[in-house]
Amino acid sequence: MKTMTMKMPRDKLAPALSHSHTSIYASPKDDGTNSNLCSGPFLPLSRGDPTGFKPFWKSVGDQCKVTIDSSDFMSYLTDVQKVCWFLEKDLEDAIRKLHQTVGNAKTEDRYIVVGTGSTQLYQAALYALTAPGGPEPVNVVSAVPYYSSYSEETNFLRSAMFKWAGNAYTFDKEGPYIELVTMPNNPDGQVRDPVVNRYDGKLIHDLAYYWPQYTPITTQVDYDIMLFTFSKSMGHAGSRIGWAVVKDKDVAIKMTKYIELSSIGVSRESQHRAAKILGAVSDRSQCIGADFFRFGKSLMAERWRKFKEVISCSRLFSVPRYMEEYCQFSGEHIEPHPAFAWLKCNNSHIEDLEIFLRGYKIMGRGGSMFGADPNHVRVSMLGDEEMFNLLLKRLSSIQDTINNGN
Repeated sequence: MKTMTMKMPRDKLAPALSHSHTSIYASPKDDGTNSNLCSGPFLPLSRGDPTGFKPFWKSVGDQCKVTIDSSDFMSYLTDVQKVCWFLEKDLEDAIRKLHQTVGNAKTEDRYIVVGTGSTQLYQAALYALTAPGGPEPVNVVSAVPYYSSYSEETNFLRSAMFKWAGNAYTFDKEGPYIELVTMPNNPDGQVRDPVVNRYDGKLIHDLAYYWPQYTPITTQVDYDIMLFTFSKSMGHAGSRIGWAVVKDKDVAIKMTKYIELSSIGVSRESQHRAAKILGAVSDRSQCIGADFFRFGKSLMAERWRKFKEVISCSRLFSVPRYMEEYCQFSGEHIEPHPAFAWLKCNNSHIEDLEIFLRGYKIMGRGGSMFGADPNHVRVSMLGDEEMFNLLLKRLSSIQDTINNGN
């Protein structure tokens, strides 16, 4: 059987390999290469844009509608007596009630810090854990494959207080360190524990995907710093709301100070919208919460069923295996259905899977960005239905082409 080797210079693909969002409906010019597989738009699957949840929220209608008058939210302040003085009380109440309803994280006697997405909260946590700094920057590590933006976000401002030190599995430097633990992990969906486990280390837990639509809720976690995001929990990425659940008051104060200095708080309008939606989801009398998580779990389960069915037709691609576990939220044994497919290429002649798929107008995020081998690509499973079906069609066509030796 003949195999197809596709080696394309990365410099010629630079514009398309950037992670800016390209519209699914904008069809780029086709140069005729692999025209039978490339007739159609680029599939921008490098980002986890959660538009797949839009049909549910459209079905809700006015139940989560918010009205804002021109005189609302004019002040920077919400409650100066609170640690996080720009956090809307309705949002704080909704966050605590939601975690209680789902059972995924403890919030009693914990501090809530709101941020402009979990990205700002990650920066705030790094600041809080390293301020006022020392003679050397604190090393920041995470186990491979780690979330691709960690390294760039850590080093972006070239802080003298912390620096990216790479893979937690190979980290052996003396002194204090910070380890990032993403659970379930982005990109591969696996459940993670800390790796370094030394007395002089501090932990940040990124729990963006610890929700019933993605993974079984096996326990109510209670870590020092836990990061969550409105975009992945509910699908509302455009509101740019995230929150941290923090044990230590001094850490929460420092995180709040970072956000004060970087953006003087967080949009109160966005908080108001998030509070309305989170409140409706956690209000059992409205049934929206049960319906949303049921919709999300069904959507992800069906997509993973179709995805596995397609890639099982050949040995070209594979994905990790996941074990069923008991979910305390749903009361049943279920298998994880991650937000991303960690796709591996099993053909040794294809050296860079990101470039290979780019030749067929599938834009994933390459394994090297996650500290892993370039024979892996992370592909989003969260896009709209049209985009997902086009992905399945193209993966199937690629496998048929290679299997037939064309």
